[in-house]
Parts: sequence; structure tokens; C-alpha cells
Amino acid sequence: MTSRPVGLTRDAGFQIGVSRSVAVPLEQVWDTLVSDAGVRTWLGADVQLPSAAGAPYRTATGTTGEVRSFHPHDRVRLTWRPPDWNHESTVQVTVSRRNGRTVLRFHQERLADPDERDRQRAHWQSVLDSLVEQLP
Repeated sequence: MTSRPVGLTRDAGFQIGVSRSVAVPLEQVWDTLVSDAGVRTWLGADVQLPSAAGAPYRTATGTTGEVRSFHPHDRVRLTWRPPDWNHESTVQVTVSRRNGRTVLRFHQERLADPDERDRQRAHWQSVLDSLVEQLP
């Protein structure tokens, strides 16, 4: 039996997930996530986060994608393709309650290889640090 590399799925290429638990009400975490500053932090500059499924977006740095789903106070799922990638990936951002705390989670799939997975892990961990600093 051969072992599968860490993060490699059967159907969605490599994936990564990072999360942070905070003692802030879910509604405040969500409001920060979808605020102008929050969107700039995790999605990119000069873009407003569309809330309609199928709506496209483009950031100032050329990252493009399309919203797949938007459920207030729960999750946003979208495609994500930086200009220097030859493929798109899927990013899902969720907020949930657990043990009286709010969990903010980023999950990205359809990554090309272990190196891209490692880079994206570091990216989303940095994003989480920045978002947590913005919380009230």
C-alpha cells in the first residue's frame, strides 16, 4: 500500500485548512470578515466581496474568481486564481460557534502540489493573524 502525500485528496488535488478560535461573538467576526478592511486582508485590495453566487471579482493585483456561495454569518465559497497561476483553486471561509467561542476557518483546495500547499498554509495563517488583530 502506498501512502498519499499530506494534504492530497482523491478528487480536489492538494488542500489546506487553517483555523483560529476567538472569544468574540460570531456576528462581530463575520462583520469584520466582510468589512472593507477584512475583505482587503483576505481577498485583496480594491475589490468588494460580491454576495451573489456566480458573481465575478478581480483584485488590484489581478487575482480573479467567482463567488460560488455566500451565506451570511456562516460561509463564503469562491474560486481563487492569482495571475501567476495556471489553475484556479477553491477557497471557503467559514465562521462557527464552538464551546462559547467563534471559529474562523479558511480551507483551500485544488492546489497544484505540496509546495503550493505549504505557501498557501503560510498565507492563510498570516491572513488569520491580521484578521484577529482587526477584531473588536
